[in-house]
Amino acid sequence: MIRTRRHLALVAAAAALLTACSSTGKPDPGTSPEPGTLRVLASSELADMAPVLDQVRKDTGITVRPTYMGTLDAVNLLASGKAAGTYDAVWLSSDDYLRLRPTAAKKVVSETSIMSSPVAIGVRSATVQALGWTPADVTWSQVEQAVQDGKLTYGMTDPARSNSGFSTLVSVASALSGAQSALTEADVTQATPRLKEFFKGQQLTSGSSGWLATAYRRRGDVDALLNYESVLKGIPDLTVIRPKDGVVTADYPLSSLAGTPASTREDVRRLTEALRTPKIQREITARTHRRPVVPSVPPATGLDTTRRRELPFPGSLSVADGLLDSYENDLRRPSRTVYVLDTSGSMRGDRLDRLKKALTDLTGDFRDREEVTLMPFGSVVKSVRTHVVEPADPKAGLAAIRNDTRHLSADGDTAIYTSLEKAYEHLGTDRDTFTSIVLMTDGENTTGAKAGEFDAFYRSLGSYQREIPVFPILFGDSDRTELAHIADLTGGRLFDAQHGSLDGAFEEIRGYQ
Repeated sequence: MIRTRRHLALVAAAAALLTACSSTGKPDPGTSPEPGTLRVLASSELADMAPVLDQVRKDTGITVRPTYMGTLDAVNLLASGKAAGTYDAVWLSSDDYLRLRPTAAKKVVSETSIMSSPVAIGVRSATVQALGWTPADVTWSQVEQAVQDGKLTYGMTDPARSNSGFSTLVSVASALSGAQSALTEADVTQATPRLKEFFKGQQLTSGSSGWLATAYRRRGDVDALLNYESVLKGIPDLTVIRPKDGVVTADYPLSSLAGTPASTREDVRRLTEALRTPKIQREITARTHRRPVVPSVPPATGLDTTRRRELPFPGSLSVADGLLDSYENDLRRPSRTVYVLDTSGSMRGDRLDRLKKALTDLTGDFRDREEVTLMPFGSVVKSVRTHVVEPADPKAGLAAIRNDTRHLSADGDTAIYTSLEKAYEHLGTDRDTFTSIVLMTDGENTTGAKAGEFDAFYRSLGSYQREIPVFPILFGDSDRTELAHIADLTGGRLFDAQHGSLDGAFEEIRGYQ
């Protein structure tokens, strides 16, 4: 697949999220500047800083109004120029990737680290014992060997959207290549055979650390999670290991956006200063398990203070994007998704046009080896069309998906649950893919199986099929309660296209496939 095409898709999705994401999860109330309020583009994992920011507001009078977004999506938004005038500051988990994008890097000024957290491995305590590991001495090579031996499986976030996933990918590539300085294309090439073996152990993927932790607890058969130490410390019964041969660390820099007025930059400076006071640094490390950056403040109890080497980051954008492209299209397990699409009579007109546009745009982000099934429904499932994006000729598979999309038509009632049953039956028990179902509907169930019947059907499935999540999309007049129940039952997540865009919802789900 072509990286520039994914960049365009991510920029479009990030722009769509401007109207869909705020600190409350409701539509952003507006983008006009307000005295004493800073509009901050923030990495999604920083949602746990709300109590700290509330204390800072009481101390300084500065209110932070965050819009949460995946770090790489935020960098792409900055590079596109669409953040100008909408935000006053940016607060990402790391600016390492941003620095590789000159068009994004020139948009930020006065970068100041607030806290830190290294990439780590959280392993079930029983698995640590079974492997005979001494946590302080574990290396990435030992982790790789455990995966090769079939003794370790894990989950991690999607590197193309989440900085925790990207930092994990860089950590593994740097460690297994033996790179001593900035990661190069030659280093990645040298490490590729080992990376392929390593990623055979990945059983869970996710667009967010929070959902990843929930899916891990729900599954119960995955041995470990790769994420930031701060995230892993909040999950019970995990032994958190910082590999002895090195890590990549997030330092959470807060920066003003170039072009903001002097008064706004002064508020950003005051906010930064307040966040680095000993009192607030102690609260940060106690609440979030991140490490303080002020030397006089010790890390929270349970955070190992043994020093670790900082593994080298890619030295250029081409190396970073090449590593991402290799992961998405070659290293990781392929994706297998059924798109259960409401094409009932109520979708006629603008709604169907929006669906067709969203699906057509989405083809620019499908990966090599990905299997995509379109299952439009009304009163019944109308057709089942499956296409594979073959690496030898990806354009053929993508063209077939777009052709099927063009021919969607709207008629009939709305058989949500019967159609979901058909999707599960279609998927069967293939364990070698990241498998999911995406449900898009603009209304409530009106015919076919009822909610209780679907619940019974789902619970009658084999253990593997019950691991397949449904990601419903709220759209049009669909019922939040009904779709939230489907997501909760199957271990999926609800996405909102009523307050945001349908394009943005489909694109955000990509991080979970």
